[in-house]
Amino acid sequence: MSQPWTHVAHSKAYPRVNEHYVEPEWVSERLFDEEKFVGRIYDPACGFGRIVVSALQAGHQALGSDIADRGWDSTRQNFFNHQGMHANIVTNPPFDILPAFTQHALKRAVRKVAVIMPTARLNAAHWLTDTPLRRIWLLTPRPSMPPGHVITAGGKVGGGKSDYCWLVFDQDCVGHPETRWLHRDE
Repeated sequence: MSQPWTHVAHSKAYPRVNEHYVEPEWVSERLFDEEKFVGRIYDPACGFGRIVVSALQAGHQALGSDIADRGWDSTRQNFFNHQGMHANIVTNPPFDILPAFTQHALKRAVRKVAVIMPTARLNAAHWLTDTPLRRIWLLTPRPSMPPGHVITAGGKVGGGKSDYCWLVFDQDCVGHPETRWLHRDE
């Protein structure tokens, strides 16, 4: 059986190979500035380790893993086979399997789960209805999230054409989520 995100799909901007797209550092730095997390942070799709590093810089204990070795010193594992429990999971998951990835994260987190999501997918995200979604953080300015191989090859980063947001789920949440802006420069 193949890994859940090892298929090849194509986008207009970049071909998707093993779904490794990298957020700018400010995206997670600002999340940790504004969103309160109690307990350790785990990133199951840590890639280059940017979210883990931002969590550590914000004073959290943090660790990460990934399905492939992307240069970060982490455990290599398929998150869908992971059965460990964590206080919080914060991640930039593969967008092609975002609902399943998020649902698994919600089963593995005691407190909060935060995932990056393309904002354009929110209107059709009916899978969010029965989740403990607490907050939607709209990211501004629009972050560019190129594939990891573009960054490692020294390619030009910038000029992204998609909008993104953080979805923050809180296991204690009851009611409707709030929407807020997360500005890079504050």
